[in-house]
Amino acid sequence: MSINVIVCGAAGRMGKVLVSLVQEHQDARLVGAIEATGHWALGKDAGEVAGLGPIGVQVTSDYAAVAAPDTVTLDFTVPDAALAHLRTAVATGAAIVIGTTGWSAAQRAEADQLAPRTRAVIAANMSVGVTVLQKVVADVARILKDGFDPEIVEIHHRFKVDAPSGTALALGRAIAAAQGKDFDKTAKLSREGITGARTDDEIGIVALRGGDVIGDHTVVFAGFAERLELTHRAQSRECLARGAVRAALWLLGQKPGLYAMKDVLGL
Repeated sequence: MSINVIVCGAAGRMGKVLVSLVQEHQDARLVGAIEATGHWALGKDAGEVAGLGPIGVQVTSDYAAVAAPDTVTLDFTVPDAALAHLRTAVATGAAIVIGTTGWSAAQRAEADQLAPRTRAVIAANMSVGVTVLQKVVADVARILKDGFDPEIVEIHHRFKVDAPSGTALALGRAIAAAQGKDFDKTAKLSREGITGARTDDEIGIVALRGGDVIGDHTVVFAGFAERLELTHRAQSRECLARGAVRAALWLLGQKPGLYAMKDVLGL
């Protein structure tokens, strides 16, 4: 079965990778490429923007004109834009896969309220490896609840605008849920000065930024006389794009609802 795909943010770093991957995928067809009003890429061929050569799909700002029940949208934009696209997806019946991060609490609450009215996958990281890591980390956190201190270290390229990463926060929430903790109360997103000794409930997260690092995440369970580290390294943005396309192929056959990547993988 071939699916009709719309890429929002088609001229961005992730958008260009998505356009390229959809074009080469035997079960997907690009039918729309969206960018913000006033963007330099508007009116240009999405293939040329992605470095592929012309493919006959023009970049436009009119998402509503292409969104339809038989389409799946891939959105790696920013929260305000992703919310606007989600509202349109609900109105048109389009399925949507959102990999946007940096949500405020209010924005994510609105997304969670809207998404079940259509078919939606929302995930901080579409990578298959990261999704498996979240499952493994939760299992390990349950086993090592006593005597091991969980800490998370993430590093991304110097252009990333939010910190810590959505993936790091998701990993922290997975640990908290597995150990019966309130993440919002136990998370330590930075430490500076005389902080006092670490408490048993803390889940520390450190964010590093520099260079062109796509995204590395390490979860440390530090005990006495031993330490367990679980790491995922993204070697290119293609791992995120491949996960997003996999989610899109899965999503069209589902009932309306809000899904996560763990649902896509059957975890």
